[in-house]
Amino acid sequence: MSVIQRIKEFSRSPQGRRTIEQVRRTAADPRRRAQARGLLARLRTRR
Repeated sequence: MSVIQRIKEFSRSPQGRRTIEQVRRTAADPRRRAQARGLLARLRTRR
């Protein structure tokens, strides 16, 4: 089974749906967004 197929299968499961919802809530938090931006900025500068 390919990785993409496994991800699709997981996203359709109850656990996958809960995880997706949790990620959406976390992404909506301004403080978390700032943390993510900082992490991405650090990763970009290391290259």
